[in-house]
Amino acid sequence: MENMQYAEELVREFLVFRGFTTTLQAFETELCTDIGKGFQVDKILDLIFSVYIPKFQAEKLLGLMGFLKQCFSSSETVLIATVSRLEVSILQYYIVYAVKSGKKEKIIEFFEMNGNDLLQKGHDWTPWFAIPYLSNPSLDPQFRNYFSREWFEALHLSVRNFLVGIFNGTRIPALLKISSEKNTVSHLKKDVKQLNQKLSQLQALLEEKESQLHRLGRSTNSSGTSTLSGVLEESCSPTTPESGESELRKQKTVAPSKSLSEFRTSSISNHDLSSSSQLYSGDGITRDSLHMFHDGLYIENGREMQEEEDFPEVKVDFQGNNLSRTLNEGCPKSLVPLVKLFQEEICWFTGHILRIQETFLGHTSPISRCRFSASGTNIASASMDGTVRIWNYDSSTPASRNATIYCGAEIMSLDWECKSDRLLLIGTADGGIKAWNVDAKRVVCDLNTTKSFPSVLDIKCSPVEPIFVSAASSRGPSSTYVDKLGFASLTVWNMKTWKAMTVLPLGKDPPAITSLCFNHNGKILAASAVDGMIHMFDMSAGLQITGWPAHDSAIASILFGHDETSIFSLGADGKIFEWSLQNQGQLLWSRNCSKFCDLESSNHCRHEMALDPSGRRLLVTSGSVRAPIYQFQGHMRGLRTLPHSAAITTVDWHPTLPIYLTGSADHSVRVTSIL
Repeated sequence: MENMQYAEELVREFLVFRGFTTTLQAFETELCTDIGKGFQVDKILDLIFSVYIPKFQAEKLLGLMGFLKQCFSSSETVLIATVSRLEVSILQYYIVYAVKSGKKEKIIEFFEMNGNDLLQKGHDWTPWFAIPYLSNPSLDPQFRNYFSREWFEALHLSVRNFLVGIFNGTRIPALLKISSEKNTVSHLKKDVKQLNQKLSQLQALLEEKESQLHRLGRSTNSSGTSTLSGVLEESCSPTTPESGESELRKQKTVAPSKSLSEFRTSSISNHDLSSSSQLYSGDGITRDSLHMFHDGLYIENGREMQEEEDFPEVKVDFQGNNLSRTLNEGCPKSLVPLVKLFQEEICWFTGHILRIQETFLGHTSPISRCRFSASGTNIASASMDGTVRIWNYDSSTPASRNATIYCGAEIMSLDWECKSDRLLLIGTADGGIKAWNVDAKRVVCDLNTTKSFPSVLDIKCSPVEPIFVSAASSRGPSSTYVDKLGFASLTVWNMKTWKAMTVLPLGKDPPAITSLCFNHNGKILAASAVDGMIHMFDMSAGLQITGWPAHDSAIASILFGHDETSIFSLGADGKIFEWSLQNQGQLLWSRNCSKFCDLESSNHCRHEMALDPSGRRLLVTSGSVRAPIYQFQGHMRGLRTLPHSAAITTVDWHPTLPIYLTGSADHSVRVTSIL
């Protein structure tokens, strides 16, 4: 009912416009009392248990219960009966509270005013009329239970659950929908405006590319491709490209339009592939053979070769890229436009442009985890020195939530509360679990696992319930990451009381759990283990419902598929599998990224993967300076991320946009968008 105030303002405005002053006064009077408290459960509970009962306002208490009964139609007999039972219990607590407070005269006054009505309602109130005259009612066997703390807590919880249930199911009046619909229309108009601007830019870019291709086709027809190669070879001095920078090597191009097809025909038709034009790219100007792609095959110097795995380079869209430096290092001015055109077109053929949104350099040690918040507005990044930084990449977003948290131990896991951006959970290598409130800028709870399980390997918040699950492990004797993990413990925590609720069963001496993942409604929890097993838990029952061996090695990361009919698993050996959840054990898709998961990086970091919001791209960490992005739907080729200067240790996707995070052992975190 967050739009209640806006709706009330609309009513006031209408009554003033029509001149209904008497009705307006009555409306304002009703608002002052507001017995329903805008259907806000916590306020109604406070009204009952913190105002009406402690102040012995019995008439107002009965009026509130009558109001709740009026919320239902005469056909909803079950709900009306439930309200009546709760009313009896609340009135009994009123009497108990008066006894505890020594206000027996209030009990007598209550029965004088309402005794006849209570007797007519059917519940046996006769014994309760004797309470004011008993010396110690709390010891009487008939009333002893009502004076216990457990009975009060059960009553309070029952009233809360009932109010939550009926208010969530209440039909919202059309007046209350106006505000949300207004906001929705405003957002849609803004999105349409942005999309129109982007469409105009793309149309202008397309027209520019078409004209450039036509000019290039005429130029190559007149001078010959081999002549161009010789001129470029004699005029430009090659330099060695630096490690980790963006370069174009053996670009594989696909004709994206009719104009591009005409360019390919006019450029190559009169020359065989062994003498094709030389292309210059990268930090220095080097010469690579032109590769042509057709139907999944590429041709290299006249020979067809089947492509096993392809990660084409992409255009880097940021100020001061390598092209300007290349053109200033010896290439004649007369050839600058042509070289630039070649480089731009080859990058454009891949169909993707990566734009660096932000590079965060606030850490002083390798990055262990980084995560977007639930809305994507804030980012939390953690480093191995025990520091967590909260920041944002959009300069238009207020920086009021930015903070630095010192945990005193290596950060092993991070997760944001799913329903808001307010709470960040942090798991450490010394068994600590901290809950950081970004608005209050303080730790609101500091939990600890048992001493037997000091390493909090992963934390996951339920997308629906106010709970989270922690995967902790004991310590083993070995020095390698996987072998030094001992046994596992999966604990479910309540985020309201900040207490452990239950421990999920894993059997005797279970291998360590490395990764957790909830499905969309929080009813199913998937967990991966170092013995290669995938476990599935029913959270409502707190039991394991199935499991199967998925890898020959330890599983480093696990994710539900986009439509949740499958689940992805990443092994420590670099093998990625997609498993069907409808036919258990059936393999739907697989890739081997072992060349990105070298053993040295596995000793000091855990590999992980992230699925983009469309469910089409899978980003994986890497032991090298670039990480692979697999495009496993359709026939699109994979990509590589822009380079860091060290291994990429953690990755994440924006919850709604084609923007991803990469954290590196070079102490930096980068936000990159795919255009």
